[in-house]
Amino acid sequence: MLINCVAYKDGHKLADIDVEAISDYVERGDCFVWVALRDAEPAELAKMQEEFGLHALAVEDASRGHQRPKIEEYGDSLFSVVKVVEQHNDELVVGEVDIFVGPNYVLSNRQNSRQDFLGVRARAEHEPHLLKQGPSFVLYALMDAVVDRYFPLVDAMESEMEALEERIFSKSAQRDNIERLYALKRKVMTLRHVVTPMLDAVGKLHGGRVPSICDATQDYFRDVQDHLFRISSSLDAIRDTIVTAIQVHLSMVALEEGEVNKRLAAWAAIFAVLTAWAGLWGMNFKSMPELDWKYGYPMALTLMFSTSYALYRRFRKAGWL
Repeated sequence: MLINCVAYKDGHKLADIDVEAISDYVERGDCFVWVALRDAEPAELAKMQEEFGLHALAVEDASRGHQRPKIEEYGDSLFSVVKVVEQHNDELVVGEVDIFVGPNYVLSNRQNSRQDFLGVRARAEHEPHLLKQGPSFVLYALMDAVVDRYFPLVDAMESEMEALEERIFSKSAQRDNIERLYALKRKVMTLRHVVTPMLDAVGKLHGGRVPSICDATQDYFRDVQDHLFRISSSLDAIRDTIVTAIQVHLSMVALEEGEVNKRLAAWAAIFAVLTAWAGLWGMNFKSMPELDWKYGYPMALTLMFSTSYALYRRFRKAGWL
């Protein structure tokens, strides 16, 4: 689906153009065309390939979707894949933006994402001195917008982690806590699998040998990579905190089991003594004078309960009961 198709010259909007006119503006050399698509059909991508002269392998990747974040060079053009991450119903949904960049054009195709980039276009049009740098600045603006949208997700994860830390010692919510910790860990890993390859990809656009299209905008891509480093560091910190919290939770479970085992062992010892005395006097031998003694039964009960009470006091003092 076509969202926008606009030609720009010297940082200013030249005109909204038809798809059939794209190649005419691209061939002029004094302007560039910025086209935005959403969930493009194969026929639309084929038309764009014809108008822009896109590389067949790049178009194939964009058609298939589900690509790893990357930046690939095809002659004097670039093909970039960046991941859009959105939160829906407490779950992270990963979308994709495929960006084709050439000397006189930028083509973006957004897939499986509700977020639009109209704000990016408006921002670029309000900064003509930057938009004047051409397609490479548009590539930066799109990447920067995608990466900046990661920060609220990281902030939400940090807040959720803080809330879980406050209730980690609550015995009534231990099962719920461990389930939420694992759910949060899954979110962290989802976002981390997006950020880590993007770090490597953006690193190709500044410092050392960079594509000729990006020569004038290396500092901007360095800023994007700095944001990615910050996000990656925050995710690592959250992940480490989650691991620690899970270990603390498991330790608490082990301690609780130990307390229960001590109580069971203490009561078992008390009843073992009672069983031993009852077994001794239940053997029914003839030569057991206490069986014929008038006070034999009260004496046996007194001895049994006295021994049990002494054990109970001892275990109570030791903290087992």
